[in-house]
Amino acid sequence: MKNPCVAHRGWSSRAPENTMAAIRLALADPLIEWIEIDVHLSKDHVPMVIHDYTLRRTTDGKGDVKKKTAAELAALDAGNWFSQKYQGEHIPTLAQVIKESVGHCKLNIELKTDGIRYPLIEQKVLECIQAYQAESEVVITSFHEGTLYRMKRLCSQIRTGIIIDGWRNSLPKELKELGADFLSISYSKLNKERVELLKNAGIQIMAWTINEKRAIRKIAALDPELLICTNYPERWHELRAESMELEVVNRKK
Repeated sequence: MKNPCVAHRGWSSRAPENTMAAIRLALADPLIEWIEIDVHLSKDHVPMVIHDYTLRRTTDGKGDVKKKTAAELAALDAGNWFSQKYQGEHIPTLAQVIKESVGHCKLNIELKTDGIRYPLIEQKVLECIQAYQAESEVVITSFHEGTLYRMKRLCSQIRTGIIIDGWRNSLPKELKELGADFLSISYSKLNKERVELLKNAGIQIMAWTINEKRAIRKIAALDPELLICTNYPERWHELRAESMELEVVNRKK
């Protein structure tokens, strides 16, 4: 199995999602090529790395992310819910993540917006990327196609991609019209025919979120270039090792 691994929200099976602890675990593994993170804007328009629109699930705070300043968000505990070991972990800024990842690992940055919420998100995220000259090391993804269009208008060289939990045969055309070459798609929607259709259109595919070894093996078999997005990079490692051992055995026959 040669499929690249994408650590979903960092190495989120071993550390609290979207924290520097989870991101550093993924960065420390030289075989992990990608990390997927989620970005919102604080009240003072700072890109912050957190998944939900609200704070309750992954921090000791309450209310909406957008109603807190970056300093207020950084003061929250984003680790104790996962384990006491991670008590004191904070919500990182996008700048913190890019600073540590640039030159080491590519980032799939999901913009958590519906097109109305966070009207400055594309501009503020782009400023972070450009500050570290990381344009070639990121892909910007979103469920909202208008967000991707605006990002491309701001910077044509930034890669973009649609996120979708479904399928339609028009996807290659839609991506081309957006100037996008990346598709983040629920793994359950993929089959051999669809993968070939996308690849023939020059689209890079990331399958999410695959946590069971049986499912990882099944999706990986569709194409060796498919990106495997998982909370459990350790399971991807185990399957990769098994595959390499099998190759060695077959060569000796």
